[in-house]
Amino acid sequence: MRHSLLAAALLTATLAACQGQAPTTPAAEGAAATTASTQQADATFDAITKRWLDEWMRLNPVSATQMGDHRFDAQLDDLSAAGRQAQLDFNKKLLADIDAIDAKTLSREKQVDLLILRNQVRGDIWNVETYQSWAWDPQVYNSLAGGALYNLMAREFAPMPGRLKSATARMQKIPALLTQMRENLDPARVPRIHAETVAKQNAGVVGVVDQFIVPVADQLQGEDRKQLDAAIEGLRKAVAEHQKWLDETLVPNAKGDFRIGQKLYDEKLQFALMSSLSRAEIKQRAESELARVRKDMYAIAQQVLKDKPNAPAMPEQPSDEEQQKAIEAALELAYAERPKREDVVDFAKQTLAEATKFTREKQLVTVPDTPVKIILMPEFQRGVSVAYADSPGPLDKGLDTYYAISPIPDDWTDAQVESFLREYNNRMIHLLSIHEGVPGHYLEGAHSAENKNVLRGVLRSGLFAEGWGVYTEKLMADAGYLNNDPLFRLVQLKFYLRTIGNAILDQGVHVDNWSREQAMDLMTRQTFQQEREAAGKWVRAQLTSAQLPTYFVGVQEHLDLRRAWEAKQGANFDAKEFHDKVLSFGAPPVRFVRQLMLEESIQ
Repeated sequence: MRHSLLAAALLTATLAACQGQAPTTPAAEGAAATTASTQQADATFDAITKRWLDEWMRLNPVSATQMGDHRFDAQLDDLSAAGRQAQLDFNKKLLADIDAIDAKTLSREKQVDLLILRNQVRGDIWNVETYQSWAWDPQVYNSLAGGALYNLMAREFAPMPGRLKSATARMQKIPALLTQMRENLDPARVPRIHAETVAKQNAGVVGVVDQFIVPVADQLQGEDRKQLDAAIEGLRKAVAEHQKWLDETLVPNAKGDFRIGQKLYDEKLQFALMSSLSRAEIKQRAESELARVRKDMYAIAQQVLKDKPNAPAMPEQPSDEEQQKAIEAALELAYAERPKREDVVDFAKQTLAEATKFTREKQLVTVPDTPVKIILMPEFQRGVSVAYADSPGPLDKGLDTYYAISPIPDDWTDAQVESFLREYNNRMIHLLSIHEGVPGHYLEGAHSAENKNVLRGVLRSGLFAEGWGVYTEKLMADAGYLNNDPLFRLVQLKFYLRTIGNAILDQGVHVDNWSREQAMDLMTRQTFQQEREAAGKWVRAQLTSAQLPTYFVGVQEHLDLRRAWEAKQGANFDAKEFHDKVLSFGAPPVRFVRQLMLEESIQ
């Protein structure tokens, strides 16, 4: 019987919580009894957590591999009716056990964990029964098929022959997953944009095989190699047949609405964010920030355009049109400095090194030594975002973090390429490396991995992570990055406008039925995004929901936390100490970090 890393980690945590000597003074006996009661309650909750982790990993083996639990590396998620019912039965039983716990009997840390776990379990039930992504979103299956192999091959968590055997087993199972996809999806419910995107991404599964598996196939010999070759051949055939179905059946018959509507949106938003802000509050705050940031950008425009020939009018009290023209003219100065098409990745490497050096020199936060690599985004993941940080799973230690960049498509015209590079100019790539790398996602992920709380590692909050990424953009500008270059501050504020726009756009599309024209006006005029960036974001807003607001809501909660902590610390406030402390909790939703740090009630 293979030993469970999760069980070992949780057992260690439980034993550590239960150790200690009982006080002997009468006054302390009552406290000791309370402590013993809390330890017992915590141990009961830890047992539930262990049960959830073990079974969740078994039911979600592709995610388990990504998390670093390799007991199920040869398995694939089952999205058949029987597989979905197994998910429901397990989650409903566990939810009843969670709800039977009196949260007040738990330690404060465990109260946070209980709320996080309950949210996850309830969300999983809601997804199967109510949201039903398995019935209308082909991205679910495409992500599983590609991730099943990519998660095995991209990092060296084990010797190659063993990983190739697991990949063989999964390649043998992927055709059945594609069959489940064809059986489960109702074309009448599938949005056209989802069908078209997955039709473009489908070949990427074979791309993973050609990039990661074929070049090292010789490490298997004999019968193992024969099985590998047969699995690859079978997968190629299955993917080709599936492509035919995508092109000839799904895409022509996809009639669903990509807008999920107010009811589903509000429910999904709560599961996704676990925020104290409602949809209405998010919108109000975002619209207020939009006006404030544009005013700050106008002030910078007045500075950088002063005495420039042919500068637009810049009165102290500008009209909307005067403000627009001045900011656009100032941004043109930044757009003029941009990399060549073929130099984007190399320049990203350079900017990541510069950001890392600056963060260390300024003592902004502890910079870890774990490795990070810049890579081209795998084909099966392209089409949603330009870049992302891919951290190793919380149970895998010492492995690379990937800062993935999507290459410029070969079929883009010169005008489209120019539009893209105007958006991703030199200063914007600096910001991208800050957000995705240091002191953003890579650094935050490395700190989170040091936390011993396995549950928080597995259920790492997207709100915390994305909010931290945006927070660090402002942090670096405030610290004087690039010698206090005003154009860097201008581009940083423009990048922040994109964050603000994301939150407004997501509601506009899915709740307020915005047209493409309304969305493009917000992005290209009000938040100064280039046409290629805005067009890509319009696609992303259709393909996803309740994810785009995580950036804005997360950074608002991080900024609120900092202001509250500064008020409490007064003259004793230390930025590096604050940042290290914030990152020490294992990336739960920001509201819980605040409640733990400020000793507020856990809600």
